Amino acid sequence: MSRRPRARWSATSAAGRGGSGSPGRGWGDARRQVLDNGLRVVTVPTPGLHSAMVALYVRAGSRHESAAVNGVSHFLEHLFFRGSAGFPDSVAMNALVEAAGGSLNGITARDHGCYYTPLHPGELDTVLSVVGDLIRRPLLRDLDVEREVILEEILDEVDAEGRDIDADNLLKRMAFAGHPLSFKIGGTPRILKRLGLPEVRAHLRRFYVGENLVLAVAGPLREAHVLEAARRHLGALPRGRRSVDLPPPAWPRGPRVQLTPHDDAQAELSIGFPCPPEPHPDYPVHMVIRRILDDGLSSRLPFEVVEKRGLAYSLHAGIDTFSDAGMFVVDGACNPRKLTRVVEAVLEVLADLAVRPVGEEELSRVLRRHRTTLAFSLDSPAELVGWHGSGELLGAPESFEGRCRRVEAVTAADVQRVARQTFTRRNLLAVVVGPGGEAARRRVERAVLASDLG
Repeated sequence: MSRRPRARWSATSAAGRGGSGSPGRGWGDARRQVLDNGLRVVTVPTPGLHSAMVALYVRAGSRHESAAVNGVSHFLEHLFFRGSAGFPDSVAMNALVEAAGGSLNGITARDHGCYYTPLHPGELDTVLSVVGDLIRRPLLRDLDVEREVILEEILDEVDAEGRDIDADNLLKRMAFAGHPLSFKIGGTPRILKRLGLPEVRAHLRRFYVGENLVLAVAGPLREAHVLEAARRHLGALPRGRRSVDLPPPAWPRGPRVQLTPHDDAQAELSIGFPCPPEPHPDYPVHMVIRRILDDGLSSRLPFEVVEKRGLAYSLHAGIDTFSDAGMFVVDGACNPRKLTRVVEAVLEVLADLAVRPVGEEELSRVLRRHRTTLAFSLDSPAELVGWHGSGELLGAPESFEGRCRRVEAVTAADVQRVARQTFTRRNLLAVVVGPGGEAARRRVERAVLASDLG
């Protein structure tokens, strides 16, 4: 969650963590150095481009909070933008970054936070002077004002009675019940109203330390220049220690279907299955399956459910991974009267992957598209920073060529095996947000039980 407009990139894209296309050694490769205080600096030279990207990653999100202070990571992210000792005027601070070609932004996720901006390559020192001072010497002022801003922000996730209607939050709560991965990123109004300066300062001291931070820079810049600027503006941070992730619980036994009542013109649907983290040998197979299901109008979900049957406007398949867990999710929205038929059609598509080998032509097309999509990342400093920065932070660094080799080794037999293991009734968790109440929930549950899933 972020108060500021988000750039259209993230640590985990539909293709994985970004990537390269004619992947190999050379342009697009990262150079890694570690400062004396433990802060990791990742530089990705792109001599053919004219823009750069800076991102400072921190391994601190709602996953690293206790229930009593849930939302403090997101609260602190907002407070950084209230200014620092060296830049007390937040308007002037943002104007300085904008004059350097940037737009300072921040985002908090469940397992990390990130502060980033595009910039002119000649303005690296200016941008890092601002980012470094925000992290090292934030004023942490106007807590009550910023608290009200966040309370407005999280209204997007609740109905008029304050009940959570965000399908992603509800699915995470079902999958990771009792674990911090089930926490809302922004916290709840009740907790947020209690958070004060002591909790915020404690969070800052614990997590914003050299060992727990990664600075990633991509652009037509020299590594020596990046290291020099990093030492000057971030080298004085205390070393501290890295975050430790509490192991996730076992995937719950399904099928489980939950309906949250919400009076709306559409019903929102989210169906989740377990997925391994990126280093797992079967993760590339899940990536291929994701693309078979949802990678343009020729892929199976949009063709079978949208184009062929007209049951929904759109459906999406995605992978949400953490350092030690993951979810394969199919989500979308439809007319409440079509909900049961949408569920039946989606499950039919998933079951087909488990019983019929994918054709050679379709698999070849998916693998070619994966490599092509990664190739486009070489033109984007933002994608390069997202790949290398998040990979370093979350313990899954991988070369572009390495990722392509893993994906291109996937066979039709692998797809069928993993689909058979993953898409089962026992693994299925489903969340519906919309009208219909218990009767609608039971209809969805019957559709799940009557499906051809194993």
